[in-house]
Amino acid sequence: MSDTDPAEAERWRAKMARRKEIQDAEVAGKTIERGLLMVHTGPGKGKTTAAMGLALRMLGRGRPVAIVQFIKGAWSTGERTALTRFDDLLAWHSMGEGFTWETQDRERDIAACKRAWAEACVQMARPELGFLVLDELCIALRYDYLALDEVLAALQSRREDLHVCVTGRNAPAGLVEVADLVTEMQAAKHHFKAGVKAQEGIEF
Repeated sequence: MSDTDPAEAERWRAKMARRKEIQDAEVAGKTIERGLLMVHTGPGKGKTTAAMGLALRMLGRGRPVAIVQFIKGAWSTGERTALTRFDDLLAWHSMGEGFTWETQDRERDIAACKRAWAEACVQMARPELGFLVLDELCIALRYDYLALDEVLAALQSRREDLHVCVTGRNAPAGLVEVADLVTEMQAAKHHFKAGVKAQEGIEF
């Protein structure tokens, strides 16, 4: 049984009614529908994880999704195992050879990124594609493995209704400027610094 004072309950109801009017009017004023260019960047954990959540949401709506991974190699991850169950809707391309400090070969890294970008362009040209993840593309741009102007031109000239999400630390200013949505993940605390290793189901 509630102990709320009837007068206080009425004030709360009136307050929420006013809030609903404002919210409904704001939502009604948004009429544009088009493909978004989204960027997940920053030093914090969760950039790729958030992009995979968007991929899952799009797959749940029955729309085809493509994921092109720059830098990262084709190791087994939980998200890949889960999402590839939608094999009729998902195209997954891990095009890198691993972290740059692992390969220690700039020319190989550049060649791998160029192959990944060529695949990304193939995917963007698919008329049925609903959502494209360009995972760690920001890293490739940061190290000048790809020409920023070329990448931006292709992203801006893509099909009007295609959604794209770019991930990776240090998103270049040019990409941030043309993006519709930019989320910066901040590192407030991370268990890795306390000696906790990367764990299955959390990091991969």
